[in-house]
Amino acid sequence: MQVDPTLDIALSALVNRFGGTGPILVLLIAAVLFVTTLVLARRMAARQREAAAATDRHVAALLDAQSEMQGRVAAMTEVFGRRQAETNQAIQVRLDGLTQRLGQSISEQTRSTHENLRRLQERLAVIDSAQSNIQSLARDVVGLQAILSNKQTRGAFGQSRMEAIIADALPPGAYEFQPQFPNGTRPDCTIRMPNGQPPLVIDAKFPLEAWSAHTDAPSPEAARIAGQQFRRDMETHIRDIAQKYLLPGAAQDTAFLFVPSESIFAGIHETFEAVVQRAHRARIVIVSPSLLMLSVQVLQGLLKDQHMREQAHVIQGEVARLMDDLMRLDERVRKLHGHFAAAQKDVDQILTSTDKLVRRGERIGELEFKASAEQTPSPPEDRTVETRTGQLRLRVVDED
Repeated sequence: MQVDPTLDIALSALVNRFGGTGPILVLLIAAVLFVTTLVLARRMAARQREAAAATDRHVAALLDAQSEMQGRVAAMTEVFGRRQAETNQAIQVRLDGLTQRLGQSISEQTRSTHENLRRLQERLAVIDSAQSNIQSLARDVVGLQAILSNKQTRGAFGQSRMEAIIADALPPGAYEFQPQFPNGTRPDCTIRMPNGQPPLVIDAKFPLEAWSAHTDAPSPEAARIAGQQFRRDMETHIRDIAQKYLLPGAAQDTAFLFVPSESIFAGIHETFEAVVQRAHRARIVIVSPSLLMLSVQVLQGLLKDQHMREQAHVIQGEVARLMDDLMRLDERVRKLHGHFAAAQKDVDQILTSTDKLVRRGERIGELEFKASAEQTPSPPEDRTVETRTGQLRLRVVDED
């Protein structure tokens, strides 16, 4: 309990005066304490009343604030309700638009997916067709590999390719396959030359197995050995062609050695230059499919030129007959031109006569007009003339 400062000072003075002992001091202290307690109780009651009043005022203020807050909350609730309704409506509208757009997008995506699936099916069909073609090509490659693995079939392959090039480029009768020479040999092909010259020989028996061994060698040493073998085979084959086919009077002094691949032709000229030079010295020309085609086209031009020279007299006769027809045509055109000139002259004379008649008629018209202006004509004299059908009355008009 808090003691009043004044009482505290009085108690201190009493204690100091009476020495702090004795019953009187105790009674005084008790009386002072009782009085102090009463004062404090009154003060406490007053403070409690003030506190209660303050509390009542505060509670009243709180109630007023609560009622005001409730009003505001109600207003805010109403505003929020309207805003929420508007928001819900706007959200619903947007959801409807979004749903519609989403439906359209899904429909378009579905159509696009169906179209892509259709195109994919078409492409898959094309891929299936290409795959079947690839499988067929693989079978053909396997067959070609089987052909190239056999020496006889390899020779037949080169022979067939050479025959296809010759047959496509030259007319029938300008070439012959495997004819017999006087020494009993049969070259792969001969091409007839113009002007009665001996035919050109083409050989298609190329040593492909030696070349394959050289290109497929597993080591440089094996490649060197295979290259030496290929060089010996080529030299032997070149010598055989020169001895068998380059016969004076029966064939040209130059022959073609057909190589059935452009890559092999390029590899020979790049790696085995000595073999190429030896073939040139032996008058053997190594040709690839493209070079053979070019050579055959040149020969075809020579054959056409020879055929034109052989048919020159026929062409001259045709030109002479053409000139006779042209002379007759010129003579007939000149006659027709004379007829047209005579007709033009007659037309000019007719135009001259018509011009004279027109001018005469104009003069006559002018004379009649002048006579009528100068004098009044007298009544015409009527004359009667007897005819078979009756009397004919004539009127005579005097003119100057």
